[in-house]
Amino acid sequence: MAEAYIFDAVRTPRGRGKKDGKLHDVQPVKLLTTVFEAIRDRNNLDTSLVEDAIIGCVTPVGEQGADIAKTSALAAGYNSITAGVTLNRFCASGLEAVNQAAAYVMSGQVDMLVAGGVESMSRVPMGTDGGALFTNPEIVAKVHIVPQGISADLIATKYGYDRTQLDEYAATSHARAAVATQEGRFSKSIVPVLDVNGQVELDKDETIRPDTTAAKLASLGAAFEMMGSMAGFDALAIQKYPEIEKINHVHHAGNSSGIVDGAALVLIGSKEAGEKAGLKPRAKIRSFAVVGSEPTIMLEGPYPAAVKALAKAGLKMEDIDLFEINEAFAVVPMRFMELAGVSHDKVNVNGGAIALGHPLGATGSMILGTLLDELERTDKKLGLASLCVGGGMGIATIIERV
Repeated sequence: MAEAYIFDAVRTPRGRGKKDGKLHDVQPVKLLTTVFEAIRDRNNLDTSLVEDAIIGCVTPVGEQGADIAKTSALAAGYNSITAGVTLNRFCASGLEAVNQAAAYVMSGQVDMLVAGGVESMSRVPMGTDGGALFTNPEIVAKVHIVPQGISADLIATKYGYDRTQLDEYAATSHARAAVATQEGRFSKSIVPVLDVNGQVELDKDETIRPDTTAAKLASLGAAFEMMGSMAGFDALAIQKYPEIEKINHVHHAGNSSGIVDGAALVLIGSKEAGEKAGLKPRAKIRSFAVVGSEPTIMLEGPYPAAVKALAKAGLKMEDIDLFEINEAFAVVPMRFMELAGVSHDKVNVNGGAIALGHPLGATGSMILGTLLDELERTDKKLGLASLCVGGGMGIATIIERV
């Protein structure tokens, strides 16, 4: 089996996913075209060597519809030989795109691809595409599907994470992201988004709040308490988990991932394809895995996915130098660290989605790029990226510097 190498990884800054966000006026195809152009220009890349573009997008409708992967390759001026496909594995879409690209290379069927994701949450809001999993009453009742915030609060209740712990974690995320920005740790991968006149729309992440403290976060009201009681979601979850008498609602806007806009892209290929293109590999993809998990509690997938990926690579948890665990909600990485026996010193060392935001379809490829940059900065070898996924799934990818 061939080995799949990462030659480069880039991303846009994350812009606040509201009408007052600095990327709100930028169409998603422009976000994605920005990273396509950056991958090409940074590497003096002959795009006729890029056989396919695999792009994750969680809401692939409207401006993000009509196969935005192929659309963006064309808009960026890639050779017409470059194909394109858009996929949706919910929050894991960006990492799933990378994993599928790696699988193509490992199987010997494709020599070089780009893979990543995009989400303009300010222009194409979550839920715009509908979907039976969350809207069909029969399916919701049968599977006990609840909103992810209820699932996060269910995990916190079941395993005893209190509000103070979650808020302290969230404050740390902001502090770490602020330091990373100040020290230029993201500058290797971030490419600015420009307007039609070449002026900078945004060149750094927009949602980091360096002055965040647990004490300040304590003033925020629980985001999912009314939803849980008034809409009956708490009762639905407790039907599945009758040992829980009452769900403690401990997540809020300050200890949950931010709504943002952004795009990311990773250049992946075989060793021979890289040599043909004059590229030096930065890392190889050791293994990847996906798992299904119980759909009501929904967000417990990162740990079993990581265990599966480690087994496929012949590694143990203690072999991994750095972890990127998506901060969909504070309880997700906290639960991962407890189960894995991993110190916070190795997890999300530059902050995560609580501070930086979670541009759904792009996040997986973004955190993989951040992981690679940090491995290089600290001269470490092995990294693991993982995300929880809607509907009850998990995904993980292990990379090794070369």
